[in-house]
This record gives sequence, structure tokens and C-alpha cells, in this order.
Amino acid sequence: MRQEVHPDEDGKRRTFRRSGFSGVDAAQKELDHVRALLALAPKDDPDIRRVVSDMIMACVRTKSDLPDVEETSRKVKAGHSLTVAMTVAEWLDIWLAGRKKLRPTGVARYETDIRVHLKPHLGALRLDRLRVEHLDSMFESINDTNEEIVEQNAQRRQAVNDLKLVVGRAARRAAKAALAEMPPFRRITGLSTQQHIRATLRAALNVAIARQLITFNPAAHVELETAPKPKALVWTAARIAEWRRTGLKPSPVMIWTPAQAGHFLDSVEEHRLYALWHLYTFRGPRRGEGVGARWVDFDQESQKLTVETTLVQLNWEVLEGTPKTTSGSREISLDGDTTGSLVAHRHQQKLERLKWGPAWVDTGRIFTAEDGTWLHPAWVSEEFQRLTAAAGLPPVRLHDLRHLAATLALLAGVDIRVVSEMLGHSDTSITRDTYQTVLSEVARDAAEAVVVLVPRRRRTVPGAGAA
Repeated sequence: MRQEVHPDEDGKRRTFRRSGFSGVDAAQKELDHVRALLALAPKDDPDIRRVVSDMIMACVRTKSDLPDVEETSRKVKAGHSLTVAMTVAEWLDIWLAGRKKLRPTGVARYETDIRVHLKPHLGALRLDRLRVEHLDSMFESINDTNEEIVEQNAQRRQAVNDLKLVVGRAARRAAKAALAEMPPFRRITGLSTQQHIRATLRAALNVAIARQLITFNPAAHVELETAPKPKALVWTAARIAEWRRTGLKPSPVMIWTPAQAGHFLDSVEEHRLYALWHLYTFRGPRRGEGVGARWVDFDQESQKLTVETTLVQLNWEVLEGTPKTTSGSREISLDGDTTGSLVAHRHQQKLERLKWGPAWVDTGRIFTAEDGTWLHPAWVSEEFQRLTAAAGLPPVRLHDLRHLAATLALLAGVDIRVVSEMLGHSDTSITRDTYQTVLSEVARDAAEAVVVLVPRRRRTVPGAGAA
């Protein structure tokens, strides 16, 4: 079977030849396939006619099957290469390059998913041949690695503990050498991270579908276990006692009681950034919104702070950006104490500016280092942890002050819609789902505190605890 195709770049005639067919019908089917591919190239476009012929002749050299006509048609219309089968890695690079207009932190997260997980597991596969089973295999491999990490971390932790008991210089030297040979502590790829990996691939493949490179998105059909949302808990006396005994937090998300919050603010009253801690405690801005606030956004007369800019950390670099969502850009109403603390902070900043003179850096930020430069978000978190420990309080994250602010507002009877707007939530259901349990815990703790104020001769209530 033979069929002349379009000439090459030098005008040399070319012919597609194949033999070894089982019969005339099979040969005719192959010939019809070649002619259908040739018909895809517009007669007035010699470049595409040549590229289609290059693709057909490449199948002769590699002794491979002719490509699907419909798939080739999509590639011709989209202007993509016909002679090279694009791999998943190649497409992910192309897709990521087109994301540069997104927030830097978002691009960095995509890049990490691609570099650490998607390319090593799927990169060598042809994009048009990627299937659900390939993704299932990737996540199975990730979970297998997680098990190895957990086991290796446990072994290293045990070795570290055993090292404390080793006596003798030679023995300690040998134990340290053995420890150095062990894998370092590593973090597992948790369920929420796996969900993000899938979301990254799904987004990339959706664009590939839009460009008619593929017709099916396997990432949309992979079933992953949903990561349970950490339950926010209040630091009750019993939980504090257990934490002091074991060193373990009951939950990743812990919230101070109103009394504990008051103790913290009392302990930092003389800190140069007291106004920042006060703002975080009572109004709950995100970390980057707090350090990114500008004096131009503060209206003393109307007692409002507008959230328009944020400082975000990318690796160690600090970048200025805008709130992540439309609801994130908002006006925060301030109470009198918070407004007063900001006014006092402005006076203090003016004194620092006079002290530094020409070396002062005018960034326009409300909260700065003493020389006026930006506060690094990571430093703010570390300073908060240091102040918390110095105050003798159980640990909470800086972000947990956001939860505390919402809880205090709800306890005070503020409408949940107002609290949701204060936090920059897009929906009140987010606020309700997050703080309903915490609110009941704090309210119950407050009720118990009221009862304790009234001394009683009888310690127990008749019938209490009865089945």
C-alpha cells in the first residue's frame, strides 16, 4: 500500500508505504486513514500540509500506528505540534508559565505540587494517555511513602531519646554517628495536601481540554479521602493540666478563654506593638492584613480600618499584595479601646521617626520595625509565641487570635453577619460552622464560673450524675 503525501521543506516528493496487511480490506482501511489525515490540512496552508505529512512519515520511521483522526484534527485547529507526543511534564510547564498573573503564593504552591509530586509520578506519561489509574497509583505511592516517613521519624525520635542516656565519650560518638546516618525528620504529605495536588492537576488538565489537547480529565474522577477539619477547642483547666503533663496540644486549633486573653493583653501592655496584639485579639484580621495595614486606611474619626493591602511571605521574601477574595477587602469597625491604642501607637511611631532621623524608612505602614521598615510576618508569629510563653499561657497560634476575636464578638451578642463581615468571610455559614462548638464551650465555662462565685455548703446537687 502506498500514498503520496505533501513534499518536504526542500520540495522533495514523499510517499507513505506499508505492507504486511492481512488482506485487501485492511490495506484499504490504512489507506483511507492516511487520506483522512491528509484532508485535515487546508489546501491554502502549505505549512500545515507539510506538518501533517511529517507526522505521517514519522509513523513509517518508528513503525508506529497512525494517530487518531479526531485527535489530530483538534491539534491542527489548536496549532499544537503533531510530530511530538506531549508529555504530562511538558504540559504542566506550559500551564504553569501561564499562571504568572496569579498571586505569587498561589503560583509557588502550584510549582511545589508539580515539582515534588506530579512530575516525578506522572511527568513521563503522554498527556493524551493519562488515565485515572495513573493517578490512583500516584496517591497510593504517596501514602506508602507517608508510612515510611512515620516509621523513620519514630526511629529517629527514639534514637534521639536513647542518645540522652548514653554514657561515655566513645559510646556517644558512635550513637551520634548512627543518628547522622538516619533519614532526617520529614513531614508527611497529608490529606489536605493531596487534595491540593489533585486540584492543581485538575486545573491544568481543564486548560488542556479547552485547548483541545485532550477530551477527558482523569483528575476529576479520582476519589480521595477528605481531610477532617481540625476542631477548635478552648483551653479549659483540665486541658491545660493535660498539656503541662504531656506537652501535647489537644487540637491544632486552640482558643483562649476571655480571662486568658485578658491576661495576655495585660502582660504585653508595655510592648511597642501592643496595638497590633490588641487589634488581632479583638478584631481578628489575618496575619498579613495586620502587618500590611497602612495609616491611610485608618480613619480615627469614624473608628474604621479598611483592609486593602496585605503582606505575604513567599519562602522568606515578603511581598505586598491584595486580599485573596473580594470579601477580604472590607472595612473593620473599631471599638474605642482599639482606636485609642492605634492613636497611642501613632504617637510612639512619630517619636521613633524623630529618633532615627534620615535613616527612617517611610513605608506608610501602621506597624513597622523601629526604623520604619516592614515587619516580617514570620517574625510577628515568632514574637507572639515568645510573648505567650513569657506570660505563662497555654500555646495558641497567632491565627487562633482570629478565632478568639470571633468568639468574643459572638459572646457579646454581635450578629453573626457582622462577625462574618469583620473576618472577611464570604458566607455566614463559614462563621457559624467554625465557631458554634467553641461558643458553646466558652459559654458553658462562663456558666460554671458564675456558679463557683456563689459559696454553697452542699457541694453536689441531689440527683446529679444519676442514671
